[in-house]
Amino acid sequence: MKILVVDDSKAVRKIIRNMLSSAGYEVFEAENGEKALDIIYEHGNFDLILLDWNMPKMDGYEFLRTVKGNPDWKDIKIMMITSKSDQESVIEALKAGADEYLMKPFDQKMLLTKIEMVMEAT
Repeated sequence: MKILVVDDSKAVRKIIRNMLSSAGYEVFEAENGEKALDIIYEHGNFDLILLDWNMPKMDGYEFLRTVKGNPDWKDIKIMMITSKSDQESVIEALKAGADEYLMKPFDQKMLLTKIEMVMEAT
């Protein structure tokens, strides 16, 4: 499975990459929504995108709306992974097309369980 991790924190991307790589996933990284769009154009569709909300240039919410608004990409699964834990943000992300929402901090078991849930819902 091909997963794109989009987070402005290099440390967070590295932690998630290590969690996913050890579970056998193919992982790509981007530090913001603009870079993530470039990677999708370059590498084709992804099975799943793990997306932070607060990022420079193009935040996660804008990226989510862009991807879900593109007919070629609308079926890509997107999980928000963010420290935004208020109910309004969760509802806003789900209404915009997010398939799941995971709040930081989390561990590998939580992440892999959520990924399994998202992919089974296909």
